[in-house]
Amino acid sequence: MSEAKTECFYQTAAKNGSLEVEYQVIAGAGLDVGFTLISPSGYKLASEFRTSDGIHTVEPTEDGDYRLCFDNSFSKLSEKMVFFEVIVEGQTGDAWGDEEWADMAEPESMVEYKLEDIRETMDSVHRHLERSRQVQTMLRAFEARDRYLLEDNLWRVSFWSSMSLLVILTVAVTQVYTLRRLFDDKKRVCKP
Repeated sequence: MSEAKTECFYQTAAKNGSLEVEYQVIAGAGLDVGFTLISPSGYKLASEFRTSDGIHTVEPTEDGDYRLCFDNSFSKLSEKMVFFEVIVEGQTGDAWGDEEWADMAEPESMVEYKLEDIRETMDSVHRHLERSRQVQTMLRAFEARDRYLLEDNLWRVSFWSSMSLLVILTVAVTQVYTLRRLFDDKKRVCKP
């Protein structure tokens, strides 16, 4: 995000589903941004000011495009890098194709019950795998932020260590030179 700006993104969500927004500031001075989640009709559903990360889950009450805004207007000099992920659940349509499963099963038969059990198991595995993917994505964002901070701190430590070394060497050379001048007497008190 550029300094002193607000950027908005849009996500379509279905009514009576679930909309989860996770965000984290990865780089930039202060590691903080403002966040606002606005419904299609213009109501603020979630709002935070100057936070480094957050998770917001809302149940959409209307179909439409929900607005996610990240605000960096309070920072006049620093750009920010923000990772965010939007998870929308309860959308119409099923990944496994309910219609295909229904067509395969004969009504009132044992096969229908077996297919329903298999479908429920597959749906459960799918949900767990999807949640695992989301957690891994968040862990990658944490790792990216930590790496950025580590590299930034390494540069600072290296810079100030070099400056300290330069000062120590300058003081040492100055002391040696001063001591030599004190004891290097060109004039002799008595002549032999």
